Amino acid sequence: MNIHILQHESFESPAAIEEWIKKNGHQATYTRFYNFEPLPESPDFIDLLLILGGPQSPATTKAECPHFDGKAEIAFIKKTIDANKKVLGICLGAQLIGEALGASVQYSPNREIGKFEINLTDAGRKDPLTSILPDAIEVGHWHGDMPGLTPESEILATSEGCPRQIVRYMPLVYGFQCHLEFNRKAIEGMIANCGDELVLHAGKPFIQDAAQLLEHKYSEMNKMLFDMLDKLINITQK
Repeated sequence: MNIHILQHESFESPAAIEEWIKKNGHQATYTRFYNFEPLPESPDFIDLLLILGGPQSPATTKAECPHFDGKAEIAFIKKTIDANKKVLGICLGAQLIGEALGASVQYSPNREIGKFEINLTDAGRKDPLTSILPDAIEVGHWHGDMPGLTPESEILATSEGCPRQIVRYMPLVYGFQCHLEFNRKAIEGMIANCGDELVLHAGKPFIQDAAQLLEHKYSEMNKMLFDMLDKLINITQK
């Protein structure tokens, strides 16, 4: 399995997903935008495109962030989807998938930073990826936006703070607004680089502080993510 990873910032890494990649002997290649690396010319070599999060939004301009070219990235995602490749976006990545399919990013009703419960919908209980999850599971969050929805998309999981946590756009294309890949190292990186958000939004209903974030255990949700990734790589186009 050849997995190509679009990484916007050094501190928003694949985190626990790298453990899954190594354990299963998959091959991983990267476009590290923060190093000004170019997008691949073609998605032909890709089996699974993984689009990570970042502090940007799909509307962020190059003037605001010189290493982020949202239009070019959205076009590549669309090209990869059109090539019938498997695509998974996390946080910003999920929002970029929505944009690639014509669905604009929207503000979440609540900003969420911490570890909070998500709940499966009826569609989520039937989907090949999420049906393996319990009806409720605590997962990581660090966002203020949520992905847009196309007429064909299905919401598979929601939370009290945000109604779009896991979205299936197409049989091979999924968006996770939540962060099941977070581990201790990833959280330390987020706090070091985005910790000002914890101060700015302190006291809001779904904002935990740095001490709480560091106290959490993430291995259980990581294992469930690994199981979903196993399912994803074995899905065949209907």
